[in-house]
Amino acid sequence: MKRIYGIIGDPVAHSLSPVMHNAAFEKLGLDALYLAFRVSKGELKDAIRGAKSLGIAGLNVTIPLKEKALFFVNAEEEAKKIGAINTIDFGSGTPVGYNTDGIGSMQALKEVVDEIKGKKVLILGAGGAARAISFYLDAEGAKVTIANRTKERAAQLTSILHNAKSIGLGAELTKQLKDMDILINATSVGMHPNEDATLVRADLMHPDLVVFDIVYNPMETKLLKEAKKAGVKKVVDGVKMLVYQGAASFKIWTKKEPPIAEMEKAVRDVLNSIPKRKVL
Repeated sequence: MKRIYGIIGDPVAHSLSPVMHNAAFEKLGLDALYLAFRVSKGELKDAIRGAKSLGIAGLNVTIPLKEKALFFVNAEEEAKKIGAINTIDFGSGTPVGYNTDGIGSMQALKEVVDEIKGKKVLILGAGGAARAISFYLDAEGAKVTIANRTKERAAQLTSILHNAKSIGLGAELTKQLKDMDILINATSVGMHPNEDATLVRADLMHPDLVVFDIVYNPMETKLLKEAKKAGVKKVVDGVKMLVYQGAASFKIWTKKEPPIAEMEKAVRDVLNSIPKRKVL
């Protein structure tokens, strides 16, 4: 019997998780299918309940449901500390929630950064992805700064970290960026179709800054274009995080080693096939 997996979020039609996971199922010869389901915040509880009743084997959770979904599952301890989930496993009969965003972001970051400890990291955003990323960075000894439009929300996040501070997105952001080692966009700013949007432009960056954007569509976001304009040598696109967090979810669900190379190729092939539009 075919096992069904999926992703829930709103919006969700843009997600390439189905492409990535279905490529993995095909590579390993698994009788499984991964689908996208649009679910609003108000429908979330019923959606998780319904997925369990329908025998769905596992779900990913994306914007804007990651934090709220925590309350409708039996979350593992790390996810509870983070305060958000992106993965649900129904294998035991009871929905169990995990967060693989932090794992994915760290694997992507460590491809270009040798040592995290002591690094000054500025994270844009204070939502579910930002929570997971900052939690892992904090645990590895990074000095984290959270910048968010609502400073109170950023402060709430830094309160659960050991060595972190919160700022707004105005003059404070401009001042802080001069001394940062790593900049991470953990918001949806710059995502298709709003590809000309960015929270940070080239004149605020320095060449030794590492710039990581978790947005993967387009692969080269406006933020990454600005980084190149500023002479930044090390950039990380969102495909890396998508693949690594997805691979961690895949292993939770199937107990098999994910074919990471095939998963990444499937995503990049689709993104490379999309006609490029000029971004000013």
